[in-house]
Parts: sequence; structure tokens; C-alpha cells
Amino acid sequence: MPTILDGKATSIALQEQIGEEVKSWTASGGKKPHLAAILVGDDGASQTYVNHKVKACEKVGFASTLKRFPADISEEALLAEVEAINANDDIDGLIVQLPLPGHINVTKVTDKIRPEKDVDGFHPINVGRMTLGQPAYIAATPFGIMKLLEQYKVETAGKHCVVIGRSDIVGRPMSILLSQKGTPGDCTVTICHSRTKNLKEMTLQADIVVAALGIPEFLKGDMVKEDAVVIDVGITRVEDASKKSGFRLVGDVAYEEVAPKSSFITPVPGGVGPMTIASLLYNTLQSAKKVIFQ
Repeated sequence: MPTILDGKATSIALQEQIGEEVKSWTASGGKKPHLAAILVGDDGASQTYVNHKVKACEKVGFASTLKRFPADISEEALLAEVEAINANDDIDGLIVQLPLPGHINVTKVTDKIRPEKDVDGFHPINVGRMTLGQPAYIAATPFGIMKLLEQYKVETAGKHCVVIGRSDIVGRPMSILLSQKGTPGDCTVTICHSRTKNLKEMTLQADIVVAALGIPEFLKGDMVKEDAVVIDVGITRVEDASKKSGFRLVGDVAYEEVAPKSSFITPVPGGVGPMTIASLLYNTLQSAKKVIFQ
């Protein structure tokens, strides 16, 4: 059976570490880290994510601000709110919860956040710095995956990694981070996507598969080789009448088929998800301490 890459336990350990660092930082006169979140509309999943982030802030000793706006807020008004937070010296990090309503240009909003407060790592300056291997805020999900690989000492040097999905939030940054020098890193990386031909041939060659395409249980048992490392980024609600909630959470990997062939695998839930929040807190602490941007 594979080693389970337990994101929940790793995230708790990382958050405890952050909490201790906050105590010593504030005890020596440093300001309490402060994370602000903007939530537009009433999307249930988004509200849940933001609430988790606010609770996590309290747990590690951060200050947090949650600004809620109706779904019909104008783009201009939302950009003005971002600008106000940019100008507030007490706030170290700002996240705008995605998705945003269709009438708002996501790129305009993420580009408006000052790079030194962009703890989600979406601003072109942070993406550019990450690509060049310079200090940067790295998008929380890829950063969390790197921390998980590091924690479990998963061998990556010289390995062939196939990333399924080319999103700016996960797929692309993941491919860059794994190909860079260092540990974890030094992989030979192939990016696959909806236009890839013979995708199964690609995944069967992979020592490491990162599934980040958002299609439930896409990666089947016959698509991975023995002892592959499998990272499942997806999380989708699937109807299930046997559950009290009426649904269950599944990833992009058909877990029951793939797990027996894997050497390491992330579960869903409890794998990559919890690491995302821990990474966000880590980035916010770095911002408060002026580690990345002086």
C-alpha cells in the first residue's frame, strides 16, 4: 500500500510552527501579521474557504479582516476597495476569493493588488520572480504541494513528472517549481492538457503525476505505472444519496484504482487542500516580516 501524503497533519504542524514564529516575532516588537480577504457574492464553496482562512488566522495569532460585497458590485467599486487595502499599512496580505462574478475582470483585480501584499502569488511580478527562481510569493496550492513533497522526502531529482492541467493557479507554476534546481525539484516536466494526444501514454511514463484539471476521477488505474507518486489537486462535489449531506468529495484521481499502484498518494479530502491554507499563512508572515519585498 502507498504512503499517504497527509496534508491535514502536515498543515497542522506547519501552522503550529507559524504560530510559534508569530509569538516570538511579536514578543520582540514585530507587528501582528494581518490578512485581509475580499468575498464577492454568496457562492457556498467560496464562503466555506474564506471562513476556514479566517479561523486559521485566529489560530496562529494573525489579525484578519473579511470584507463581503454583493455579487452586483461594480468592477470600479471593487478595484477601489483593493486600492484602499493596498494603502492600509496595517494590512500585510490581501486575497480576493475566486471565482468573481462574470462582469468583473479577474486579471484587472489581481493585477491591482500590490505585489508585496499579493500573498496568493497571482500578480505578474510574483509569477515572474518565481519563474526566474527569485524570492517571491508562490501561489498557495503549488507551494503547499512542494512543502508536502519536502515533508515526506519524496525523491524528485531526475524524475519524470507529468502535470495534467495548465492553469495559471496550479498547473503552470507547478511545472516551473518542479523543474527548478533544488529539493524538491530537478524534475523533467511534461505539461498535458485538453489538447494533448495520447495522454495515457504520457502518464504511463511518469514517475510523478500531478492531476489538476478539475474532472472527477479522471486519472484511472490503467493510466499510472507501478510505484508512481500521485498528487491529486482536484476537489469536486459528487451527488451521493448515501451521505447525510447528499454529496461526497472526490478528486481528479480514481483513488481506489490508483492508490494500490502508487508509492505515495494524496487523499481527497485531506491532501492538498489543507496545505493551501498553511501556505497562505506562511506567505502572510513573510509579508509582515518584509522577507520577500524589503
